[in-house]
Order: sequence, then C-alpha cells, then structure tokens
Amino acid sequence: MADGPAREDAPDEAVGAALAAAARRAGFGTVADGAPVTGRTVLDSIGGVRGILEALVPGVLFVLLFSITSSLPLALGVSAGMAAVFVLLRVLQRSPVSPAVGGLVATLASAGLALFTGRAEDNFVLGLLTNAVYGGGLLVSVLVGWPLLGVAIGFLYGEGTAWRGSRRKFRAMQGLTLMWVALFALRLAVQAPLYFSGQTELLGTFKLIMGLPLFAPLLVLSLLIVRAAFPAGPGSREVGAGPAGQS
Repeated sequence: MADGPAREDAPDEAVGAALAAAARRAGFGTVADGAPVTGRTVLDSIGGVRGILEALVPGVLFVLLFSITSSLPLALGVSAGMAAVFVLLRVLQRSPVSPAVGGLVATLASAGLALFTGRAEDNFVLGLLTNAVYGGGLLVSVLVGWPLLGVAIGFLYGEGTAWRGSRRKFRAMQGLTLMWVALFALRLAVQAPLYFSGQTELLGTFKLIMGLPLFAPLLVLSLLIVRAAFPAGPGSREVGAGPAGQS
C-alpha cells in the first residue's frame, strides 16, 4: 500500500469544493459542523425518516409485488410510481428535491433496462455496477496513497491535503476508506452470484438488507473515526509526522 509523500499538492478549488460537497452529502458534514454524533444527527445525515422511506419503499414494493404476481411490468411500474410520488411530495412541500430525484432517476433507469431485456434481475444490475465502481475507485485511491475519503474530508474541514502531513490522520483515512471498500466488496460478493443465478427475489431482499442497515452503522463508525482523527475540528493541522515516515 503506497504511503506517498506528504505534499501540499492539491486538486484545484473547484474539485476540492466538489469533494467537500460529496462528503457533506454522504453524512460527514455532521463532524465538520461540530455536532455530536448522536442518533438524531445520524438520522439527519441519512435524510431523516423521509430519506429512509425514499430509499426503502420502492425496493420493498418491487420485491413484494414481483414475488406475489411474477409480473415484471407491474412490479417495476409501482416501484417507479412510488419514487415519483416522493419527488412530487417534496415539490409540493417546497423541500429539496435532489435526493428524491436521484432515487427516481436510478429507479427509472433500472426499470428501463429490466423491461428492455425482459430479465427481472437486470433491475439490479446498475446497483451492482455502482458498487463495483465505488469500491474499485476507493481501493485504487488507497493503493496510490490518496484515499478519496480522506481527500474529501480534508476539503470539508478546510485542510485541503494538509492532513497527509500527519501519520495519524493519514492512516486513519486509509483505514476509513478501506472500510467502505469492504462494504462495497461484501455487497458484490453476496449479490453478484444471486444476479447471475437469476434469483431475483433473494437479490432484491439482500439489496435492501445490505443497503441502509449496513450503511448507517458504518456511517456512525466513520463519523467517530473522523472525529478522533481531527479532534481539534475543522482547520486543525499536525505537522511533522507525514505518511512517508517523518516524525
């Protein structure tokens, strides 16, 4: 695993801002804002009760209806329709629509692919590809010594890449990124065989089980790791103990 030099070379401001925004959307804004890691803050980080319903209900409806009726168009139609209802509710209530829109787009794309191929299991292929891309990208970033979660959190904290000058922070961000690699790898290890064997109901069930129920505890652990690695809060720096072995 490459440690890499402790340098200040950093992406440009636009890339840094995008990474910080991605970290905040993923729930890491809780620690950067100084809020304590409580059940309430974690719930808010994953979108609250509404966010949980938006993430789970369309998938649950698909699995139930397909298991009961074996009708792919019906199951996909109801699932996509519920995702559209969530978007409409946000519009009517004048709340941010981007989370629900993202879910609707993913639902429609997956449904379109499944209808095109006529294979119910293809409703989950985009999710498998997403896990492969995220997991692979994060793993590569660790191997080259620039763990992406560390880079994103560094910009969220206003440090840029200065955190790489601290051995403790560097190792914490390497380990944190590898934890998320493990999550994506576990999902693929369980779900890919079900996809290739055409076990749609089991695949849908395990996708639900390995979604928020695994994401939320890992997010809590991640927040605690970040809080421990950056105890002084945003802008804190430690000099002289870089990942290349400086002391």
